[in-house]
Parts: sequence; structure tokens; C-alpha cells
Amino acid sequence: MKNEKSTIHDIAAKLNITASTVSRALNNHPRISDETKRKVLKVAKQINYQPNHIASALRSGKSRLIGVLVPTANRSFFSSVIRGIEDLANSFNYQIIISQSYDEFEREVNNVEAFLNARVDGIIASIGKTTENFDHFQKVLQKGIPLVLFDRISNELDVSQVVLDDHLGAYLSVDHLIKNGCKKIVLFTSSQRINIYKERKRGYEDALADHQLDIDPDLIFYSNMQLEDGRRIATELLEKGVEFDGIFSASDYAIMGAMQVLKENGIQIPQQVKLAGFGNEPFTSFTEPAITTVDQKSIPMGKITAETFFDLLNKETSSELAKKTILKPELIIRGSSN
Repeated sequence: MKNEKSTIHDIAAKLNITASTVSRALNNHPRISDETKRKVLKVAKQINYQPNHIASALRSGKSRLIGVLVPTANRSFFSSVIRGIEDLANSFNYQIIISQSYDEFEREVNNVEAFLNARVDGIIASIGKTTENFDHFQKVLQKGIPLVLFDRISNELDVSQVVLDDHLGAYLSVDHLIKNGCKKIVLFTSSQRINIYKERKRGYEDALADHQLDIDPDLIFYSNMQLEDGRRIATELLEKGVEFDGIFSASDYAIMGAMQVLKENGIQIPQQVKLAGFGNEPFTSFTEPAITTVDQKSIPMGKITAETFFDLLNKETSSELAKKTILKPELIIRGSSN
């Protein structure tokens, strides 16, 4: 059997009224009687009527949808940011559509295009690691659609942004390691095209310089910052006999991988090597020892990002300057470094 969706015309035929009357009743128009509204809603439920969201958006000019683009939703950080966004959006009677780029440029471009096709009222995004061309975001701006970036941003886009002070977070971590006796600190980082990794590397370097410690390029490693990357780099360090007494990682996942390898090789943490990560992923408090890390204020970041979006959405003019909000990180000191 052909599965056809019910329409307002089906409701109108059953009640012997016009489709425009049904539409007004469904939208709670004051000129439609309560009795008619009740009958329309009853029949709509009986025939499982589902509103055509895009058609409604075309008529009203508002879809009440926000596109939220993240590299991946299965990280505690991004899922918590999404929660913060959704909590505020729902209070304004808005829904969010979540898409993941998996740090793939083409997928990111396609997701943005899908948002535009869905007639979203605006887009909130965190840029993927491989993104170098921002034409897809420029297209959003050219259409006059609000765009807010969070966490992973680009200075090439003149848009409102919500970020953590990544430089300060890294500085606090490395400063803490040094004050606890470390003199040769390895850095795990990633592509310097991504603002967060660039700033965290800068914080690492500034902390070393402020303590009159040399910046050794041989102690800086670039990767995708996954658990397996941390394992691989730690194994390489041990096999080459590199001297180090601390590791600061711009990702909790990579530091977790390094911890596994160090423990497998009988290296005591924190007595021989001290560790600090970044992100405050839930697993960092369950390891033995628990991992020192930087809390990224993910839920507040989500709420502030949503507030920034709605401020932008309600602007009378787009001529106002883009706003940048910088959140202060918190160093959480645990047994891996103390």
C-alpha cells in the first residue's frame, strides 16, 4: 500500500470546512472558535496528521529550528555543550538539529547545506580539524542567517564566538607541573590550524619561558589526539630513550593512552612522570591515579552560545560588531601530577 501523509485537506474534508480554517485552528488563531479547534485537533490525532515543517517555515518565515554542527557528539564536552544549547533553545520554544562532521571537510560542507535546505533559523557550529576553506560558512552569512561559532573557531569569519581561554588553561597546567618538579615536559597537540590547539601550545611555551626552561621541539608531538595516538607517542618516547618527567596533553584521550603505556612499562605516576590533560572527560576521575585536567565549562559554554545566538536572532540590524565571549578555565588537580 502507498503510504501517503495526511494533510490539512484531509482534515477539512472530514469536517466539511475549508483548509484555511483548519490551518488557523492548528495555529490557535483567535478568530477560530474553541469548538472548531477541538474538532480539528481530534481529527488530526485520529488520522495521525503531521505538520509539514518546511511548508510552515516558508509561510511564516520562521522554522523555529537551530542547526548545531559538532565534530562528534560522543565526546562528553560536545554532548554537554549541546545540552546547554538545547536547554535554552527549548525555553524559547526552539528545537535543535544536530549534525556531526567527524572532522571531515566534505561532510561539514554537506551538513551546512542540509541545514540551509531545512530552513533553519540559524546555525551554531564548531569547526572540524581539516577545515581550511570557509566558503560554506560565508554562504550562511550571505543569506543573512545567524551564525555563532564555539570552541573551535576561525578568525577568518567575522561572527560571534564563544571560546575557552585555552592559553590560560594550558599555562596553568604546565605551570603546575613545573612547580611540582618537572623540567622536561612533553607536549601532545594537534593541527595548529585549529585555534584551540594553537592556543594550548602557546600556553605550554609561555609557561616554560616564564620558568626559564628551554622549549625543545623534540618534545612536541602532533597527532589526532586520540587514545591510540597517546599510546603510540608514549611508546616512541620510551623506545628512543627520550628523557622526560612530565606530559601535558591538549586532550584527555591522548593522555589516557600515554598513562596506559607508562603503567605497562612499570613507570610510576606521578613519582617518575607527572601527567596533565585537557577537557575533564568523565573517565579522568576514575583512573588510578586520577588525571589532572582542565575543565572546559562545557554546559556554561552551551548556554552562553545559545544566549549569543538568540541575541543575534533578535537583532534589528546585522551591522553590530560580532561579539567574542571568553570563558575562564579551571585546573582540576588530581593524583597524576600531585
